[in-house]
Amino acid sequence: MSLYKTILVTLEGTPTDRAIINHIKLLAPAMQSRVVLLHVASGVAAQYHRTDAAGTEVEESKVFLGRVRDEFTAEGIPAEAQLAYGEPAAEIIKWVQKNGCDLVAMSTHGHQLIADLVLGTTANRVQHSLSVPVLLLRAK
Repeated sequence: MSLYKTILVTLEGTPTDRAIINHIKLLAPAMQSRVVLLHVASGVAAQYHRTDAAGTEVEESKVFLGRVRDEFTAEGIPAEAQLAYGEPAAEIIKWVQKNGCDLVAMSTHGHQLIADLVLGTTANRVQHSLSVPVLLLRAK
């Protein structure tokens, strides 16, 4: 039986993602996990039109998610890609509450403390709003 049957990997669509992608590629096979890749489109169109949103951001996000999903499946790791729309922390929390998972994995930027206090980070909000374990990996 797997400790982490389902791992939710949240992705920004930036080079920051590489750290968590590479880590989960090692962890998922060891834990016999399936991976769900989630990106939250957060541009103006995505925030207001939600699932009806179209345009460059949505199309690029779908291509990006497909590429990362294919990376996992090429290594024999069951993976699916999902796109959400809106404010990232709220959408990640909503996804976990609706679908459930055993681990949330995300890369962080490692901002300075003052910036985090003023801005509040997606990782911080997610970590403090869920009861499932959250793996935060600082991007190099």
